[in-house]
Amino acid sequence: MDWNKGRRSSNVEDRRSGGGGGGGGGRGKLGIGAMLAVVVVSVLLGKNPIEMLGLIENSGVADVLSGAPAEQTATAPPVDDREAEFVARILGDTEDVWGAIFQKSDQRYVQPKLVLFAGRVQSACGGATSATGPFYCPADQQVYLDTSFFSQMRSQLGGGGDFAEAYVIAHEVGHHLQTLLGVSAEVNAARQRGENVVGDGGLLVRQELQADCLAGVWAHHAQARHQWLEAGDIDEALNTATAIGDDRLQKQSQGTVVPDAFSHGTSVQRVRWFKAGFQQGDVAGCDTFNAKNL
Repeated sequence: MDWNKGRRSSNVEDRRSGGGGGGGGGRGKLGIGAMLAVVVVSVLLGKNPIEMLGLIENSGVADVLSGAPAEQTATAPPVDDREAEFVARILGDTEDVWGAIFQKSDQRYVQPKLVLFAGRVQSACGGATSATGPFYCPADQQVYLDTSFFSQMRSQLGGGGDFAEAYVIAHEVGHHLQTLLGVSAEVNAARQRGENVVGDGGLLVRQELQADCLAGVWAHHAQARHQWLEAGDIDEALNTATAIGDDRLQKQSQGTVVPDAFSHGTSVQRVRWFKAGFQQGDVAGCDTFNAKNL
């Protein structure tokens, strides 16, 4: 993927230790097993995994488990940091694509911030560690990313590659779109009414699959603009979508698959909806909430 063709966004904040260096050397973090265990328990209890991990962090347990450094003051990332440059250019392209799409509907696209962190971070949704993985906080409309997750994708999850990493960023931006469009508010309202939103076919799964589809819509328009994809790039994204399906992660972490605890969709579903967005390039084709067959 020739990602240098993307425009560099100015909406990236660097909260990593020392304000630079994205390689993760000596950076403390929970392992993938601990991360999956917390996520599974959170879903079974009907809790937000980010909040659960935040409780662990705030109690001081995360410092012991991960050796996470103290959070740093936000700064602009250094210009010679390859990982930060990659993130900034992918984010910049999402801004351009969604800005144009919103403009066609006479709407203004409000650009999200993207925060780079190492080890742990504090958001308006609570504290989180690198074990949480990339996430979007609707309360402050910011995406949070520890780029060490990209290394985990390659070494532990069976995914990875430039376009796969771009897909991850675009997925989190998809959650920002859901906030702007009122989708997230409807899901939260259902949760507050006491409805069960987890499980296979539940609202959380539909919300995540829609974000996958929206990532595909971005990829469709970005490719039309830049022709920047190379042989194997699409396979990288699809392999990553497969690697982070609920069934695949549950099988890895606990040896069994529990559909009632699904929160993101199966590997097959995640691939299907990303491909739907990429092939059609149409937001209207991402209505997972009314789809009978996910």
